[in-house]
Amino acid sequence: MYNWPFPVSLTMIHMSFCATLAILLIKVFKFVEPVSMSRDVYLKSVVPIGALYSLSLWLSNSAYIYLSVSFIQMLKALMPVAVYSIGVLLKKENFKSNTMANMLSISFGVGIAAYGEARFDTWGVILQLGAVAFEATRLVMIQILLTSKGITLNPITSLYYVAPCCLVFLFIPWIFVEYPVLKETSSFHFDFVIFGTNSLCAFALNLAVFLLVGKTSALTMNVAGVVKDWLLIAFSWSVIKDTVTPINLFGYGLAFLGVAYYNHAKLQAMKAKDAQKKAQEADEEAGRLLEEREVEGNVKRIESEN
Repeated sequence: MYNWPFPVSLTMIHMSFCATLAILLIKVFKFVEPVSMSRDVYLKSVVPIGALYSLSLWLSNSAYIYLSVSFIQMLKALMPVAVYSIGVLLKKENFKSNTMANMLSISFGVGIAAYGEARFDTWGVILQLGAVAFEATRLVMIQILLTSKGITLNPITSLYYVAPCCLVFLFIPWIFVEYPVLKETSSFHFDFVIFGTNSLCAFALNLAVFLLVGKTSALTMNVAGVVKDWLLIAFSWSVIKDTVTPINLFGYGLAFLGVAYYNHAKLQAMKAKDAQKKAQEADEEAGRLLEEREVEGNVKRIESEN
């Protein structure tokens, strides 16, 4: 392939590109409205999220040096497990035995897939699991720190605020780890076509998520993510020629069923919540109409007495 093993540099290029485009879309083209945010909220909310995002991207990109594309997608099936577990630890989610059993089934499936992996690399697995943990923590913190303050960030405004912060955090390891190596690599030449299209894909992914969630829901995005993982596994097997063993597929199939059940349970919970909300609104509307009729009746009675 391109043989450029500098994940921090690649992530910094992505963040620089995404931050620039987000600023243009918000400040110049007025594509979306910026979110008003105080300095205190930025320091307490966005900065920690930016730090977690930088760690997640760094470790995730680093894992591709050691693991196959297909196996990384299988490990990403642990995301619901990580999000739920961290949510329970931070008291954002209620512990439920049936949900935890579902999480264990997903973990069991991923464990089988890892057992059958032909290119298993311990350090690569540690990197990817770390990326999953940091990303899950970031998602929970967005829910806790931002939604609790009445702030909602779509991917464009999120990049507008988070990408520059993420860039600063990435600069610290880059200056000590990769910059000295890049400085000594005199043969390196920045290819604007390769890195430009790569960065554009990174931004397009965020924009696609924004449009998908806006037109449907976050749950639809999760379901689409599962389909995307299967397509990536098929692509890596057929085009990149990654080795995908039957044990891999069996284990990921179990994990896939667990994730599908989790999404189904979330969908049913959302429907029940919406039905309850509509019933409550209907009761409130009926009470309001009854109150108005009583007022009208009192007015007519007073007028007839006069």
